[in-house]
Amino acid sequence: MAVTPTGTSTTTGTTASKSNQDMASAMSGLSLDDFFKLMIAEMQNQDPLNPLENHQLLQQISQIQEYGATQKLTQTLDAVLLGQNLSNATGLIGRFIYALSDDGDDVLGVVNRVSVANNDVRVHVGNQEVKLNNIREVMTAF
Repeated sequence: MAVTPTGTSTTTGTTASKSNQDMASAMSGLSLDDFFKLMIAEMQNQDPLNPLENHQLLQQISQIQEYGATQKLTQTLDAVLLGQNLSNATGLIGRFIYALSDDGDDVLGVVNRVSVANNDVRVHVGNQEVKLNNIREVMTAF
């Protein structure tokens, strides 16, 4: 029997699998502290005639660890991606590019600097800035 975040119980099989998916999507916006608070509240408010069994508690603890590991892996991969994008962008300094601005206008010119704002790497051509993924062509400067 799986326990959903609302405290109701479901049976095994497809319903339990769906319940686990629902729990995972519900937990995506929660911090680890929030999850602990929910679990403690669940334990404090459980039915004394039908208490949470050990295997259910272990399953929830396992989910907490899996969630924490997934969050840490996601943060690490985001940092690696940012570093790779920054490295790629700095390699474009002094190169002539053809790109699209955020407004969809053509941008042609030599990259003179690189910036990062909100984990978004941008290259600067004169007074225009372009997202790294909006670069369409790179050529050697004239």
